[in-house]
Amino acid sequence: MIASAQVVIFVVFYIAIFGLSLWALVDLLGRPASAFPQAGKRTKGFWGAIVGVATAVSFSVIPIPGVPHLPSFLALLAAVGAIVYLVDVKPAVQPYSRRRGPRGPSGPSGGW
Repeated sequence: MIASAQVVIFVVFYIAIFGLSLWALVDLLGRPASAFPQAGKRTKGFWGAIVGVATAVSFSVIPIPGVPHLPSFLALLAAVGAIVYLVDVKPAVQPYSRRRGPRGPSGPSGGW
């Protein structure tokens, strides 16, 4: 009983890491390439490779019965790549990748 609970917890953990990596990848793909050098970060291609590999590895680590998968410790490396992007790169790049007009006193946020 304990062993089956541990398996469920690990599967949920691996799926959460995959979700985190996928979130980072989707966010990265929506950012313009010019925003990365403007923010003083590495290029979009560099971060695309890091987050793309992290997403592929985190998916490959999910244990599916009868399907070979990568060693489970690689999920931690995938999580590190996604977390570094989400915590460090995304906030730095965000001001340079606005999709709407500038928000000022006369913008959509108010200024009445």
